[in-house]
Amino acid sequence: MKPAHRMHAGPAHIGTPRIASSSKNAHATTHAPLGDDYSNVMRPMLERDRDFTPVTASTVDRHVLARGSQEEVVENTTRKGKEERPDSITPTPTCTSSILQEDLQHFVRGASITSDSDAIPADVNHYRVDESQAADGTSEQAIRHHPNKARRQGTLGRSPVNVPSANTIGTPTLGSHNQHDCRELKRSLRGIGIGINQIVPEGALIGNPHNPPKARFNPVPHREVGLMAAVYSDEEFGTPCISTTPAGIVETAEWIRQTQERVGKRSPASLEEKVDHELYIDQQTRSVSQAARSPRSIDRQNSVGKRAVVFGDATHATAMTKVPSREMGIRVCRAGTYCKHDAEWSNEQARGFCDEIPVTDDHTEVGDTIGRVEPPAISGTQMERHVGKRLDIPRGVTPSPVHIQNFPSGYRPFPGYEGTNQIADSVYNPHTLGTEDHLPDIFGGHDIEGVTESLPTEQDSLIRNPESQLKPSQIPRSVRGKTKVKTEESARRNGITNITIEVIYAAREILGTR
Repeated sequence: MKPAHRMHAGPAHIGTPRIASSSKNAHATTHAPLGDDYSNVMRPMLERDRDFTPVTASTVDRHVLARGSQEEVVENTTRKGKEERPDSITPTPTCTSSILQEDLQHFVRGASITSDSDAIPADVNHYRVDESQAADGTSEQAIRHHPNKARRQGTLGRSPVNVPSANTIGTPTLGSHNQHDCRELKRSLRGIGIGINQIVPEGALIGNPHNPPKARFNPVPHREVGLMAAVYSDEEFGTPCISTTPAGIVETAEWIRQTQERVGKRSPASLEEKVDHELYIDQQTRSVSQAARSPRSIDRQNSVGKRAVVFGDATHATAMTKVPSREMGIRVCRAGTYCKHDAEWSNEQARGFCDEIPVTDDHTEVGDTIGRVEPPAISGTQMERHVGKRLDIPRGVTPSPVHIQNFPSGYRPFPGYEGTNQIADSVYNPHTLGTEDHLPDIFGGHDIEGVTESLPTEQDSLIRNPESQLKPSQIPRSVRGKTKVKTEESARRNGITNITIEVIYAAREILGTR
């Protein structure tokens, strides 16, 4: 049994409330052990939300194990239907319902009789899917439920409106930069004359089944959440989806060209719309994005040719592999993802841009890989940040799971042309700022030299020249430990017993070419 299973993605009963709490006039209920309702606290804290999270949690106690949870589930669903009057209530499967082998569907059918709202039990297996998969399935389930209900009533409309618009699908709450991504996507679409029909689930009135078919296409910026709903909308309403993530200059331009194609396909024949967005692409690349000029900047040329390890969800890991490799001259030696269910797509997208594509949800394997490769920089999740800190490797954090500091108050989107600037900073800063760690030695700061030198070292026959002992203080702190290890390894390998300044220089040259 793995005690640290699925550390990168949370459990299913967190993914479902993320969808329900993001939508307008929707509610979620959970019946779980104390502590499993932590998403209720995270949302107002991380999202800076002024409202209460629309999730009702009831705690499992010893009495539930004896009599079951039917009474609590039905009571919560019925009570919230009368108090809040939401369009839908989503009871969430938890570890309790799985352990007790309870039929949640049966409970919800009983609650629907007396509830004033549609009760939609989340159709997810708590032990087989993770947070992202549960959120993706719940989003598709909500999109499917209300049109099906309207179809039975004979009130479902299917025709898009004359003004081109889009449904942005897959930006729920508790994403590290989802709110900023929504703003940037809206800005990008409005820049090419396309309006926003609705954003699903963030702020969307999912209970109105007439809204989704009005759009010309459905962009899905994060394929982990929203792709299933977009595929269903394509099959049911003929609304094509764009699963390309507009991250980086190349992919953003390709995304805009795809929107041009999708809008033309669903335009009413009477309008005969002819649009060309190449001028917009050129203007945004030159005036908004600074990423195109960054590799030629003198302060960032020292990053060209450096290596990096990338890890995260499929969307961010792929983007953070393509952009540095294709646009910045940085060699990505490992580009991994914890989305094992999307491994085929990740391999297809990252192939040719990196040396190896590990797929694992075990954070210890990722840490071991980073330790073996010893890259000059890491781009990953909070877990990889800890690994980089332990190994003294510069690191940047892009995808979830993240720390609260990665929910900035300022504007930091990932997609679009403004997103290219944020990606460039997140890639370059770990490389460049790491070389400035020698400044505390010059201007004063934390005195850790005594602590470092007092640590026990391997007893061997190596003799250190007095001049060579002064040299490490002139080496940037970010690579000082690695340089010392490589120097000693090189000396032993070549049979050198006296470490001089020349030996340190030779080891540093070897280290700089890796």
